[in-house]
Amino acid sequence: MATIDQTQQDAEKLAAALAAVKFVKDGDIVGLGTGSTTTFAIKELGKRVKDGLKITAAASSIRTEELAKSLGIGILDLGTLSQIDISIDGADEFTETLDLIKGGGGALFREKIIASLSKNAIIITDASKKVKKLGAFTVPIEVIPLAYQYVSDQINKLGGKGILRSVGGKSYTTDNGNLIIDADFGLINDPAKLSSDLNQINGLLAHGLFVNTTSKVIMSEGTDIIVFE
Repeated sequence: MATIDQTQQDAEKLAAALAAVKFVKDGDIVGLGTGSTTTFAIKELGKRVKDGLKITAAASSIRTEELAKSLGIGILDLGTLSQIDISIDGADEFTETLDLIKGGGGALFREKIIASLSKNAIIITDASKKVKKLGAFTVPIEVIPLAYQYVSDQINKLGGKGILRSVGGKSYTTDNGNLIIDADFGLINDPAKLSSDLNQINGLLAHGLFVNTTSKVIMSEGTDIIVFE
């Protein structure tokens, strides 16, 4: 994984965001992800809306919804939508085959719903997020609280080691009122199989492996924009 300073990383995030926002057209329903990279895209969309772009959006988190509203972007109830024209989101890791780990920001369930509804699901990243194999970043897993121990045991059976996410000494709670287990599976040789195995666990609401959900990844590296699709 590439090592770059924060200023360069932010410049790359902004460049990728600007490239992605160009795909948004008048009348689109836009899915908005959560995280530092997506924030750049939302702010740019806000500028375009101020200049006359007509869009509505579905947000993957409360903080994304609040940011979008503050910039004049109309928000739709995600639960009422059957289709999203285009979505823009970030990733914690991605491979050239468009497998991702997402959920570092804790919004993976809603992000996965948005990706599933999207006709054009765009991921934007800086160069540090590209890897040969997923797994250096832990796999976030949103779990219903009453199933926490059961899900933890099942993660162990799959060869993972899960740690309950906490903030300030208290268990982290998602916008959906659930817990997050950050599961370390080491480097993942077969993301599709692990995704399928995790999907079989009762009480596991969503996991951060995104397989076959992405249309393209727009990555900024230095002054270059590289598109994987």
